[in-house]
Amino acid sequence: MTDTTIKLTETTQPSALTALKIGPLPITVYFPAALVCAAAVYSGKLPNDVIGGLSVLMLLGFLLGKLGQTIPVVKRIGGTAIMCLFVPAAMVAYGLMPETALKAITTTFRTANLQYFFIACLVAGSILGMPHRVLVQGFLRMFVPLLVGTISAITIGITVGLLFGHSPRETFFFVIMPIIGGGLAEGVLPLSIAYSEMLHRPQVELVAQMVPAALLGNVVAIVAAGLLARLGEKRRDLNGQGMLIKTGDDDILGPARSDHPIDLSLLGAGIVLSCVLFVLGMVLAPYTGIPGPILMIIAAVALKLTKLLPAEMELGAYQINKFMSTSLTFAILVAMGTLLVSWQQLVASFNPGYIAICTTTVLAMVASGFFVGKWLNMYPVEAAIVTACHSGLGGTGDVAILGAADRMGLMAFAQIATRVGGAIMIVIATLAMKIAY
Repeated sequence: MTDTTIKLTETTQPSALTALKIGPLPITVYFPAALVCAAAVYSGKLPNDVIGGLSVLMLLGFLLGKLGQTIPVVKRIGGTAIMCLFVPAAMVAYGLMPETALKAITTTFRTANLQYFFIACLVAGSILGMPHRVLVQGFLRMFVPLLVGTISAITIGITVGLLFGHSPRETFFFVIMPIIGGGLAEGVLPLSIAYSEMLHRPQVELVAQMVPAALLGNVVAIVAAGLLARLGEKRRDLNGQGMLIKTGDDDILGPARSDHPIDLSLLGAGIVLSCVLFVLGMVLAPYTGIPGPILMIIAAVALKLTKLLPAEMELGAYQINKFMSTSLTFAILVAMGTLLVSWQQLVASFNPGYIAICTTTVLAMVASGFFVGKWLNMYPVEAAIVTACHSGLGGTGDVAILGAADRMGLMAFAQIATRVGGAIMIVIATLAMKIAY
């Protein structure tokens, strides 16, 4: 080896190593940071607060996200969301998650309510940063594929249930409704209360019966979203690149406001706007009977349509949305997998009939969104992904589904599909239960 070769090796080797990244961190930074965090966890010195929780969530999220983007088959079916959700769930189930880390994650996600802060920033930013015409057309048109998708899902789900020996009542109330009811806290829990009163069965028993359907439905929706994203890469005519409506305007079809530099002061304004809109929703919810997140969306839409906010404030909300979606999505998914996904219930529900019902229910929803969306001059990939969110686990399910498709900009539409659609389904299921039983 010549001196010139040695010098080239010495100068290029460090840069090549630095070029390897896990998330946004070069590998030379990631591993020392992970070692420090691991030492704190296993010595019991990890702070039981947001600092400790975010350290674990972000480092683990970056690693699992990288694996999900790398593993050949998994990366094509929403691998990042699958890895970030189910690896932590399995770790908790098999006792591999250290107690110190689990406490810090719980404090960050539940006590500090990081999940709702994340969703608030995504929703406010996606609405306020959206072109006016796209916002109006999107909200008006998305209800049609959602309605058709719901009818298709119920019809197909009951038909498949009959083929596997399940009665229509059992399939409708205990499999389909948990899937399209708006999630766990927003759907399964209120359904279990209503069912318990009418059937005179313990609520805990009903929750255990319905949760696997909600989890499996969400898994199918995540995989479907990942596959739709891959389809969009191959068929550009079906792919809106995160935009829901075909406007015909080239300047709207690309990423919104991508030409504006990041303004740090506007990021602060975006945080304040997001939090205040969320608080407004919580304050008005008891007086209106409408869930707080839906009221938040209504308020954000009203601000956008009336143009009461200065343009730079809208830009601030959009930029904090981009920051949150690019920096914290993996961490939020890891927290969901750790605290909300029951590995035992998921595994226990794996029988052919149950899986077939859950899968066909969600696929009917997705297919309806795809074809009806295309008919309504929407981008079929985006329309199908938004409709798939009706099969998600509430706001957390929306994050997982949109994360699998890399479509976080659709969060506002996803929240409407999940929360409004779910609330309507709960009312329908409750009324139907009174008639059927």
